Amino acid sequence: MESAMNQQDWKKVAEIELVYKTRVKASERPVIGKANDAAKLLMSLWNEGKIDFVEQFKILLLNRANRVLGVVDISTGGVTGTIADPKLIFSAALKANACGIILSHNHPSGNIKPSPADEQLTAKIKAAGKYLDINVLDHVIVTSENYYSFAEEGLL
Repeated sequence: MESAMNQQDWKKVAEIELVYKTRVKASERPVIGKANDAAKLLMSLWNEGKIDFVEQFKILLLNRANRVLGVVDISTGGVTGTIADPKLIFSAALKANACGIILSHNHPSGNIKPSPADEQLTAKIKAAGKYLDINVLDHVIVTSENYYSFAEEGLL
């Protein structure tokens, strides 16, 4: 079952290009020193019309100095949940060459307490990050008024 490739077959293969584009100088990027820094930044970036309406999942991508490379909207769900696909999370982190990530989602109910599903997802993503040398530095749950940090509460 041998098949000979002709010279035109190479044109039928998808080209993959890894590029990170930014207009922000490294020295101008926000630095995340503690959970409060991440929460303030995330709350300022969240769409005011959605934070109390539907659940969304976002990640902050950080370099080695904990400067923010970017924010990525991973998913938007319904009133009680959203799907955070680890493949999407790590594809974004790898593309930006991030050394660390901060996971984040909102609770439209206003309750900042993490659910068992939140805790399981965090553990799963943290374990996957170890294999890729991408540190999961925190998981921040935000509402329009408050936040909860897994790192501050000793859950990471």
